[in-house]
Amino acid sequence: MHRSGLFVRTALAPLAALLALGALVAPMPPPAGAAAPSYVALGDSYSSGVGTRSYLDDGTSCRRSAYAFPSLIAAARGFALTFRACSGATIPDVTSGQLGALDAATAYVTISVGGNDAGFAAVLTECAQPWWMSDCDDAVETARAYIRTELPAALATLYAAIRARASSARVVAVGYPRIFDGEDCNAATWFSPTEEKRLNATADLLDSTIAAAAAAQGFAFADPTDRFTGHAVCDDTEWLNGLSYPITESYHPDRAGHRYGYTPLVGRLLTGATVRVGAATLRAAADSAPALAEAARRYAGPDAAVAPERFVAPDPTGARARVAARRAGVDLDRWLARAAGGRR
Repeated sequence: MHRSGLFVRTALAPLAALLALGALVAPMPPPAGAAAPSYVALGDSYSSGVGTRSYLDDGTSCRRSAYAFPSLIAAARGFALTFRACSGATIPDVTSGQLGALDAATAYVTISVGGNDAGFAAVLTECAQPWWMSDCDDAVETARAYIRTELPAALATLYAAIRARASSARVVAVGYPRIFDGEDCNAATWFSPTEEKRLNATADLLDSTIAAAAAAQGFAFADPTDRFTGHAVCDDTEWLNGLSYPITESYHPDRAGHRYGYTPLVGRLLTGATVRVGAATLRAAADSAPALAEAARRYAGPDAAVAPERFVAPDPTGARARVAARRAGVDLDRWLARAAGGRR
């Protein structure tokens, strides 16, 4: 795996200077005397900002980040953000604990949800294990069956409730990227190329289901697939974390993923204008963290009911692994020796 910084190439020095200047432009405030437009960010960890490694001190386990796309969009456009997205949130969690932030004055809404309902963390935990320890195929098929049969109605009900509460808001349903690039470069996971292909296909199925439900309610859909192509786990320039420590950071967009992946995509659909994140916007977003945290504390009760996502790192050395290895006819000690040498 290789990592490299993001850069812009141009043969035109004047254009380069203009681009550099644009990166320093201050965020756009609302007109003098006008109230800041109300923006409510709903959903799960892909909206809260898990993966960015910096979270609001709001007394919850929601892991909301000033570097997540909702905060960046709000800082860039001068919106008044109510940040309700919470790590681990499912459709019932959003319905019972987050929709109360919406009202007739809400101008903008984003919502990412459905991955946890389909068992996102459990499926990845299962598939990350060596083949002889896991049943990845069954885990993936269970998730796909839920997405096909139950998720459409659940999303339709949720989206109708959002529209009923925020009748004039511009709403964007936000999808999930393909996480994998076809190889597993992390030493402590054992995804096969076939498993990664199936997991990516399941992300596509999830996105198409969300897109259909969004269209039926008149919502826009932010499909991140193209923007994250070339930036998956193990690509040269990752915008998604692989297996990470602390493990809660795993398999989520990092700061670059939010800044360069989600923010331009969601921002244009939400506002109709290009949203760029330069140095001034990053500072404004970071400076907003204390106020966002203070506002989030009002919702500590509903947030406490959300069960955080639980990834579990593979452990091919424990008692369970030995039982599984014997059952599969695998010489575990020999397998561990090969794994220690970098052979899969």
